[in-house]
Amino acid sequence: MTITTQSLISTFTPHHTFNHHHHHRRHHQLKPPLKPRAQLSLTTPQPPTSQPTPTTTGVIVIGAGLSGLAAAVRLHADNIPFLLLEATDAVGGRVRTDTVDGFLLDRGFQIFITGYPEARKLLDYKTLDLQKFYSGAKVYYGGRFHTVADPLRHFSDAIQSLTNPIGSVFDKSLIALTRVRVLTQSDEQLLSGEETSTISLLKRIGFSDSIVDRFFRPFFGGIFFDRELETTSRLFDFIFKCLALGDNTLPAKGISAIPEQLAAKLPSNSIILNSPVASVDNSDSIYTVKLKNGEVLRSEYGVIVAVEEPEAVKLLAGELNMNNFCNEIKQPVRSTVCIYFSAERSQVPVDDPVLFINGSGRGIVNNMFFATNVAPSYGPPGKALVSVSLIGLYEDESDEDLRVRVVEELSSWFGPDVTGSWMYLKTYRVRFAQPNQCPPTDLRKNPKVGNGLYACGDYRTSATFDGALVSGREAAEALLKDRSLVRAS
Repeated sequence: MTITTQSLISTFTPHHTFNHHHHHRRHHQLKPPLKPRAQLSLTTPQPPTSQPTPTTTGVIVIGAGLSGLAAAVRLHADNIPFLLLEATDAVGGRVRTDTVDGFLLDRGFQIFITGYPEARKLLDYKTLDLQKFYSGAKVYYGGRFHTVADPLRHFSDAIQSLTNPIGSVFDKSLIALTRVRVLTQSDEQLLSGEETSTISLLKRIGFSDSIVDRFFRPFFGGIFFDRELETTSRLFDFIFKCLALGDNTLPAKGISAIPEQLAAKLPSNSIILNSPVASVDNSDSIYTVKLKNGEVLRSEYGVIVAVEEPEAVKLLAGELNMNNFCNEIKQPVRSTVCIYFSAERSQVPVDDPVLFINGSGRGIVNNMFFATNVAPSYGPPGKALVSVSLIGLYEDESDEDLRVRVVEELSSWFGPDVTGSWMYLKTYRVRFAQPNQCPPTDLRKNPKVGNGLYACGDYRTSATFDGALVSGREAAEALLKDRSLVRAS
């Protein structure tokens, strides 16, 4: 899962039709910086022999994913002029949704956890129309499904599941104790405390091999895209706490509703789409950003780089004397494949909005669910949307090969009469779904990487939606503090 944990819909506004961001109209009406400078349209024709004329603003934010949007929202709160540059045709970064044949397809399986603390402060959950998953999972093991349920939300289900083979009664008591442990610590304590790998933590707590292999590997492995559970225990503890405090959900209009809501908070024309950046240069503390189309922008106060880690490393490769920024990307990065099918709603074997996870230790499917059971708006009337997630890229196999293998494997779960009627929709291969956050980690990195230069993203904090939001805000606040631009309280 991209709880990237990740997630997700009633009517859908196509990404290219922001009614407040007409990106075809590229003249930018900005509040003037403190030192007045001329503001020029990026599309002002240049004399054939002249250099591109710089356009000046207060802050340039590169990348309109969650962290870049959060940085822009924070700058806007202090009335700081800025431009938010996005290389693609819509905001969101990895948090995007496509419409295919009337279905809403998130680009990789993503779940939004309502317990995220930063998200609670920044987002309007009611407007997102969040649709809840069942608080637990159905585990495929031994040729049948077994329920794992949150006892505080589904008490009777939890009692009935005490004796199932997905761990012992003692294991389930350890889950309760782990819940108490994380709830009695602050987020700061969890993200900066003693760390080991998640698998080492689970063994140290005393969980049996059966619950580790049948539940934790597919469930948290799906969250981290890491079935070996080598990811830092800090991230496990933080997500475990968020899961205890909130629900797994999908926004009714798709996962893209989250970045779109943030973008709606920003001034008209402050977001420039289809504008990939070629380089960032610093001269006398004035940063110049050159776009790949040759246009040049200048920043009075600084630049915030809010692109995913591989792109950030490429973009900043020429910058010397950077602090708190590592040009070495920890390998392997976390990848996933998400395959979508359509079906007749009448032929879906369950009605529950539940996540199915593979506890068998065999096959390539890690988890799957019927998205329209969670959010009916994910599909047209009478149709169901099937979402299947694999961990890794499977680069040596074609989309068709994977489709065949997935249908064959899930036939053993639900029966060939069910899977035989599924119609293939689309495959997403997400090479960089998350950064690798194996120990040792620093999940509280200083966003300042140079004089007037700041970096943010989930690779700078926790690899979650919340981490991206926190990182963007903190980058903006670091810039504001350095430039003494923070609004007086």
